[in-house]
Amino acid sequence: MRPSSDDGADVILDVVFRHGLLFLVLANTGGRPALAVRVKLDAPLTGVGGTKRLDRLALFRKLEFLAPGKSIEVFLDRSDAFFARDEPTRLTAAITWRTPAGERRSTTIVHDLEIYRDLGYLEREVPPSAGPA
Repeated sequence: MRPSSDDGADVILDVVFRHGLLFLVLANTGGRPALAVRVKLDAPLTGVGGTKRLDRLALFRKLEFLAPGKSIEVFLDRSDAFFARDEPTRLTAAITWRTPAGERRSTTIVHDLEIYRDLGYLEREVPPSAGPA
């Protein structure tokens, strides 16, 4: 991800749908580092087949440095598994960070994962391991 032309840090939490998989992407789209990045989700978010509370990830609680243009992708779940569990589909993320000059910044981002429910995708087959014959 390339930094924007702005001189400041600009941190976002995005959702990516790729081949039937859902990912959360924490990114600094700005041209300066973001410090003490914190992401607070408005509700519990369970992913990875219902086994992992993503709202409790250390990534969201204590990320001390996020370089300009850097993004960190976190697997949320297979879309069919996520929707089969009737997880809440509205996701609100309150994001706070500091600039290198010490300014406090914040933003709130709202996603509605419902838009991904009806999207089709092709299952990709994983090739067998190429071991000795």
